[in-house]
Amino acid sequence: MTWLGALPFVAVHVFALISVFFVPFSWGLVGLCLASYYLRMFGITAGFHRYFSHRAYKTNRAFQFFLAFLGGAAAQKGALWWAAHHRHHHKYSDQPEDLHSPLQFGFWWSHLGWVLTPDHEETRWDAIRDFAAYPELRWLNRYHLVAPILYATAIFLLWGWPGLVWGFFVSTVLLWHGTFTINSLSHVFGSRRYESGDTSRNNFLLAMLTLGEGWHNNHHTYMTSANQGFYWWELDPSYYVIRALSWVGITREVRKAPLRLLEARRLDRAS
Repeated sequence: MTWLGALPFVAVHVFALISVFFVPFSWGLVGLCLASYYLRMFGITAGFHRYFSHRAYKTNRAFQFFLAFLGGAAAQKGALWWAAHHRHHHKYSDQPEDLHSPLQFGFWWSHLGWVLTPDHEETRWDAIRDFAAYPELRWLNRYHLVAPILYATAIFLLWGWPGLVWGFFVSTVLLWHGTFTINSLSHVFGSRRYESGDTSRNNFLLAMLTLGEGWHNNHHTYMTSANQGFYWWELDPSYYVIRALSWVGITREVRKAPLRLLEARRLDRAS
């Protein structure tokens, strides 16, 4: 990690922390912060993760672009960069080649250190050739700051300076760490239902912070499923929206995990 490369990341944290003391507080701004957090979290979970990384469902080209833009507004680089690195993670999960395994490199590296190193700045084009065929996605990936800048501008125009502070800067910092917990905490805390070949775990709290991504052991057991909460009590808001969109034809061929086939991998299965 280089301090120069980490400077923008650190600066946003410092600015978000200090600026809240210079704008009037209101619960409406807190609500805006949470709404902005979960809206863009959906772009990450349903877009960057379940669609671009794992092709868990299909959609049209316009909504595909919308997902790439919405996820990009979270300021986690472009959809192609994100999905390519995530596919690499699944290929080598918790092995020495894994980019962000807490088992291999410790908690802080898995949480945020790997993002701040110049070694991972480039897109792994060999891992994302399918979606790299779309020029608009390559453009968004190359100019990945366009989406967060336009998003922040829209918030400023609608809610002014206080809205920008809470609806973009504070929300973005929370969104970064909410997303990062799946790389770090979801491999440390929680329960394991299946033998997945790694340390992935299911965690209800993390699932609520990430719209369903916290059912991580489920996901690593069957990664191409659009639902990561396999049972009704495992709440998975991202999947509910994906399924609802299929009712109006925006999404289609929504995949689900074959639970009967996964029974053989249950850790609590009677021998």
